[in-house]
Amino acid sequence: MQNGIEDVTPLITDNAAVFGILMAVLGLVFYISNLKNKYIQGFLSVVPPLLLCYFLPGILNTLNVFDGEDSPFTSVGSRYFLPACLILFTINLDLKEMWNLRKRAGLMFITGTIGIMLGGPLAVWVVSLFAPQVVGGAGPDEVWRGLGALAGSWVGGSANQVALKEILQPSPKLFSAIIAVDAFVAYLWMALLLFGASKSKKVDAFFKADASDVDALMKRMDSKAKENTRIPETKDIIMMLSLAFAGTGLASLLATPVSSYLATHYPVLEKFSLTNSFFWIILFATIFGIGLSFTRAKKLEHAGASKLGTVFLYMLIVTIGMQMDIRAIFDNPGLFLVGIIWISFHALCLFIVGKIIKAPFFYFAVGSMANVGGVASATVTAAAFHPSLVSVGVVLAVFGYAIGTYAGWLTALLMQMVSPI
Repeated sequence: MQNGIEDVTPLITDNAAVFGILMAVLGLVFYISNLKNKYIQGFLSVVPPLLLCYFLPGILNTLNVFDGEDSPFTSVGSRYFLPACLILFTINLDLKEMWNLRKRAGLMFITGTIGIMLGGPLAVWVVSLFAPQVVGGAGPDEVWRGLGALAGSWVGGSANQVALKEILQPSPKLFSAIIAVDAFVAYLWMALLLFGASKSKKVDAFFKADASDVDALMKRMDSKAKENTRIPETKDIIMMLSLAFAGTGLASLLATPVSSYLATHYPVLEKFSLTNSFFWIILFATIFGIGLSFTRAKKLEHAGASKLGTVFLYMLIVTIGMQMDIRAIFDNPGLFLVGIIWISFHALCLFIVGKIIKAPFFYFAVGSMANVGGVASATVTAAAFHPSLVSVGVVLAVFGYAIGTYAGWLTALLMQMVSPI
């Protein structure tokens, strides 16, 4: 059993069987999520599939069906699936399109990022004034470590969250509580944005926003998607897998000597996580993916590179979920207050800038969810306005993936500075 409670042999110890259970959980979640039953869809509107992929393996781990904390799949997920999915996501990075969106969509995205990076330290500082025990801790249980992983999720997505989990090393118990905060706060905020999308014309009237550029963008994106999307062939899938895992292998090969050199010659950099080999694996994998976005490999997105990346992401998520002890959620409920203050500051920043530049609510919502929710949530939010606008959410979210680990890492350092000693 985890957390030192009792050393009991899990019900299932065969690794192949455990992996089969994890894949069965994924299959079950996606099967259920596609059912048209109104009760099931109502449940999923409150507890989305992404959250189920975290919590169902966590429940099995808590019930001692398997030993998630000591499973080899946790390192397989972080060392193989994570870099691979980052490469496949960043292959689609369209810097030209980002430049075209720079004036209002880009500004709202950057505002959202700044709101997350400053909101985290602000929330920690505010809570420390009246409840320092909520944001304190020692060693792997230092709360800023878990909140740093949350910062990665709220600037980029789940992949960045896992990357920072490996870099900052919060305890499994703390990380379980952080996952709950992430799910509750982020999906509550997403629900508010989706409600706003249904009232977008009224919201735009309040902002006195000109949405003509959104309409033009909608037509341009709709045409582009129809022209380029194609059914993937076997060679396409092989090339995606080849680039993803070759890039992962190259990143791992380069990361070890770099981290070892820094640890030997510049040990002071350890407090910035620069001696951690995993930091460099993620950095090199991201650079490799961005580099591929300038080559013909970019066209693999038309055959579904980001979809394959999403498959790896969900496989990664269940390997993270299997480490959770669900009981840890109730150990520090004050963390929910930290999350609410944090996301409120993010929303306030977007509100102020949106009002000044008269941004349409579409830019407000997608600029926020491209940070807070990553590709999946940004896609859902953009689709709530119009299906042809999905690619805008993807472009912004992919950029979030590219910077999420590093923005989250910087946010973690800021939170460390204001955390109670």
